Amino acid sequence: MSASKPPAAGFAPLTTERLTLRPYCPDDAAELHRLINDWEVTRNLAAVPFPYSRALAEDWIRSAGESLAGGSAYHLVISGAEDGREIVVGGIGLRVDAAARAGHLGYWVGRRYWGHGVASEAAGRLARWALANLDLAKLRASVATDNPASVAVLRRIGFRHVGQATEVFLARGGEQDVLSFEATRDDLFGPPEAEPSADGSRPLLLVVACALIDIDGRVLLARRPEGKTMAGLWEFPGGKLRPGETPEAALIRELGEELGIDVATNCLAPFAFASHAYAGFHLLMPLFLCRRWKGRAEGREGQALAWVRPDKLAEYSMPEADRPLVPLLRDFL
Repeated sequence: MSASKPPAAGFAPLTTERLTLRPYCPDDAAELHRLINDWEVTRNLAAVPFPYSRALAEDWIRSAGESLAGGSAYHLVISGAEDGREIVVGGIGLRVDAAARAGHLGYWVGRRYWGHGVASEAAGRLARWALANLDLAKLRASVATDNPASVAVLRRIGFRHVGQATEVFLARGGEQDVLSFEATRDDLFGPPEAEPSADGSRPLLLVVACALIDIDGRVLLARRPEGKTMAGLWEFPGGKLRPGETPEAALIRELGEELGIDVATNCLAPFAFASHAYAGFHLLMPLFLCRRWKGRAEGREGQALAWVRPDKLAEYSMPEADRPLVPLLRDFL
């Protein structure tokens, strides 16, 4: 989705319970060199030679900063805390293939920190962040066949084995057999909620959505944040109906909670509806139009927002149920 810019500039560190994933800085060169200049580490990294010099560490930090600034790759330090001070424990990265809408995940951990779950914690965090915040449809990773620990990491965080190939490993001086892995949003965040009934029928899930249209004729889309199913996809704001709620009442409540705006019932105009069969349920979603509201729309649940011209809506990756509504809106507006 070319309309969405990668969040490279001013990259905010990612945190987990024990770790911080942050951009490299020049002061990391000595520790990076000390940890990665280890045969047991470099033998498992395709693009890293052995021995690994201090000069290579300094060059890598410079190139990582340039890639991060341009949004072509997100190479980060894995750091933790020990005795009240920050320590570098490894590195992690994601190379972006914009044409394929895919990211290639890689990581390494200093030998001293093996066996503590660092790789799984860091890789899972970056993978979930990437699918929720970048224009990616899938993530890829490859692991040497004689590296079972890394294979276990990928399986643990939700990657699927999809094939086998060969890659040149600089430290080993030649080609090495590797296992190929992939992960999609469903793999990492889970499929849409609900399960089929015992008789195979799908329960009906009723949700309501709104196309907010501003004075310039642009439509508001909200991006599902990390932690939700289908994270990273763009949708029309709205949500599920509570017991006893009308679609209009539910929509007014959801727009207030999600966006901080006040909408009157007489400003909601029924427009169309989506009917889509997901694996575990059937979704029915009436879509309303709204051109008048009070307040300024802002993402109050961590979601990014985008005001989009109707002819650009198709450029945004959306849930399957929302897609048929796009041409209807484009033609109407």
